[in-house]
Amino acid sequence: MSAVLPLEHRAQGLAYLADAPPYVELLRGDDVKVEAVNWLWRGWLAAGKMHLIGGQPGTGKTTIAMALVATVTSGGRWPDGTQAERGSVAIWSGEDDVTDTLAPRLLAAGADMSRVHLVAGIRDKGQRYPFDPANDCEALGAALADVDDLRLLIIDPIVSAIAGDSHKNAEVRRGLQPLVDLARLHRCALLGVTHFTKGTVGREPVERITGSLAFGALARLVMVTAKRDGEEGDPPTRFLARAKSNIGPDGGGFVYDLRQGELSGHPGIEASSVLWGAALEGSARELLADAERREDADDAAMDAGGFLRELLANGSRPAKQVFAEASSAGFSRDAMHRAKRKIGAVAVKLGMTDGWAWRLTKSEDGAEDGESSAQNCASSSQPSEGVPQSSRVAHRPMTCGLVGEGASNG
Repeated sequence: MSAVLPLEHRAQGLAYLADAPPYVELLRGDDVKVEAVNWLWRGWLAAGKMHLIGGQPGTGKTTIAMALVATVTSGGRWPDGTQAERGSVAIWSGEDDVTDTLAPRLLAAGADMSRVHLVAGIRDKGQRYPFDPANDCEALGAALADVDDLRLLIIDPIVSAIAGDSHKNAEVRRGLQPLVDLARLHRCALLGVTHFTKGTVGREPVERITGSLAFGALARLVMVTAKRDGEEGDPPTRFLARAKSNIGPDGGGFVYDLRQGELSGHPGIEASSVLWGAALEGSARELLADAERREDADDAAMDAGGFLRELLANGSRPAKQVFAEASSAGFSRDAMHRAKRKIGAVAVKLGMTDGWAWRLTKSEDGAEDGESSAQNCASSSQPSEGVPQSSRVAHRPMTCGLVGEGASNG
């Protein structure tokens, strides 16, 4: 039922309405027009929605963001091989310099720089100020009105959008809402870059995002990055995983590598870029747990390495004694074997019936490997008198000396 102005107030017109109390707008369900999610990258980036990318240090989160920018602006292919719709991107970074970091990374990734709009600052009454995402969203929205094909808006770091305490839910929601509204108005994907909080290993990935849980709650999709150290000298493996999605499937991800090299056509300028690899299956928590389990094992090996180095500092020790003392110190047999490889210790056969001993190599204790072993093992034959001592060590039978990890007691 429409409202009718009292007769005495009709002459006042709009002034009367301005003085009226606020009222709630109700939208009846059968007036709602349903729409499909407008995906930039199906399952990963959606128009009008807020997204987060967070993860461990050194995993190249901003470099990944620049790779996404390049895909959008060039109409390239996403990591899953699908084609991107070409459009423009706006970027604000409070951490990386535009000229020596962001622009080189964008160029290295193949971005169409004519479609990249970098937020440089605020002009007001002849003065120039740094852009503040916590206070300048209205001015940003006005500037973006001139970009008619805007597809993606990146805020790095997203925590800068919070004027108050980033650990309080109410303040985070209040601080992010203008950016969320801006993305909805311009039908672009909003991507915030953030970090993991220290000491959160093993928790749900979304709960590990730094600051209030409201960051992960407001985001419709959360991506996480991690680095898994290689084994036996192999290079580390990095991956991007989908930790949460309210608008599509979660889980799964992609392996990627970070390349560093000179920017083509710009001598002396180095830039990092992303090289996408194979698709991954499994939940983000499972993928993170696997990476951090290996990292924890390496850390434990380093701690055990210090223990083992100190234990062998004054000479070789029987392997059984090494394991016994390691057990008392809280180290497993597997941890000691990893530590042995880490510090370059070796297993030495004491004799046919005397078992094995562990000792440091020459680089660790300054002694010749062969001379120390010779004290514990007699040669089955003697070399000629003319052979130097170093050659005598080399000519000992192979049943004595250094052995591999496959030995039963070593």
